[in-house]
Amino acid sequence: MNTSFWLMVFAQVLAASAQILLKKSAGNKHSSFIREYLNALVIGGYALLAVSMVIVIFCFEGLGYMGVVIMEPIAYILVMFLSRIIFNEKITARKIAGMLLILGGLVVFYAF
Repeated sequence: MNTSFWLMVFAQVLAASAQILLKKSAGNKHSSFIREYLNALVIGGYALLAVSMVIVIFCFEGLGYMGVVIMEPIAYILVMFLSRIIFNEKITARKIAGMLLILGGLVVFYAF
């Protein structure tokens, strides 16, 4: 596997972490409309998304368009596991089936 592949995985870890931060902020009560959008969790989440986006742009050179598009759903799998750990969300059979389909698509794309 080349460097761009692992860089893309790192970008997806950042994106998943950002989504967890944003979800955590959405579950909190805020004293005002401004504080709802200007708090550490939201700013940190959007900052991580921006860094992730910049990394993904650099990955286009090494992976190509299809390689990047195929790698994007890794964040969905990571969010599922992080939500289980942080928010105690249940992992249902449908979520597992979706995860297996995503992983199957990755295997098919990179194996052939």
